[in-house]
Amino acid sequence: MSNKSSIFRITALIAVGGLGVVALSACGASGDGGDDGGSGSKTVTLVSHDSFAYTKEVLKDFEKESGYKVRVLKDGDAGQAVNKAVLTKDNPQGDVFFGVDNTLLSRALDNGLFQSYEAEGADRVQARYRVDQGKHRVTPIDSGDICVNYDKAYFTEHKLAVPTSFDDLIKPAYKDLLVTENASTSSPGLGFLLGTAAKYGDDGWEGYWKKLKANGVKVVDGWEQAYNEEFSGSAGGKKAKGDRPLVVSYASSPPAEVIYADPKPRTAPTGVADGTCFRQVEYAGLLSNAKNTEGAKALIDFLIGKRFQEDMPLNMFVYPVVEGAKVPDAFTQYGPAAANPETLDPARIADNRDEWVKSWTSLVLK
Repeated sequence: MSNKSSIFRITALIAVGGLGVVALSACGASGDGGDDGGSGSKTVTLVSHDSFAYTKEVLKDFEKESGYKVRVLKDGDAGQAVNKAVLTKDNPQGDVFFGVDNTLLSRALDNGLFQSYEAEGADRVQARYRVDQGKHRVTPIDSGDICVNYDKAYFTEHKLAVPTSFDDLIKPAYKDLLVTENASTSSPGLGFLLGTAAKYGDDGWEGYWKKLKANGVKVVDGWEQAYNEEFSGSAGGKKAKGDRPLVVSYASSPPAEVIYADPKPRTAPTGVADGTCFRQVEYAGLLSNAKNTEGAKALIDFLIGKRFQEDMPLNMFVYPVVEGAKVPDAFTQYGPAAANPETLDPARIADNRDEWVKSWTSLVLK
């Protein structure tokens, strides 16, 4: 999710509310980190992307119960963090990595980033999110849907039906209305590309993009520009006088437009085209050559524990993956998970991702 990272999360929150509600440091630490994290250390280091967020009290509870102090190292967007973790796997920066998603999972596994650990409570993870069965190199932590969002006011004013599917986006009625992110530089952009590959297959996705390009799709580098500058429906886009009423973002974007608005609107100003979604899943793993393996195992157990699972949605705008974890009412009301998102087997992504991005770049940007 290149900037899933890009992700919505932090930048969106700031734009939506003016908020600074979630104030994250580029490289933050919980606990005093008073040792070097080596064997026998009581400090465990979690390496993640910049969008990792949590309620401090929740992590403090883990520290109190486990006896471990947690140091959090945020290392750029998701793609950057994964690549750096791979490059440093022989001498890792930490003990646990959180935030590799299904679009990049194969890169991490193929490069031996993780060692096997079956987390306590893994049997409570919903079966549809489990991968790597038998090897247990990663543990699913959260899921989210990349979807086209629409500006409700625009479609009402223009008496135009909102699009509901990939096919709708190539119809003349929606010409010059969609903005998306560069699939080679942005996680949601890549997710949208993968969604079309899943929908139309190897023989059809390029033809779809030719039609989308002919229908005036606009491509920008990243989510921040697309959502907070080009999209007419977001709080940031309104301020920037964005003129595109369709944008590739997240199913959880509409709830954020309500939760962090002041005053809060009665309904979300944006909606989701449910038939345009691609599901992302994020994983955590015990890093190969981790110095504090026991602390890392305890932390991974905690990440799929009910308390952290229920803490994630309003901090990272993702959904829990553990059975029985409660989802905030605002999510259910304003941004339910997609009913039938497109998905792809991580192995198929691994086999095709680079070639698809290369072909997409040649087809759409040149």
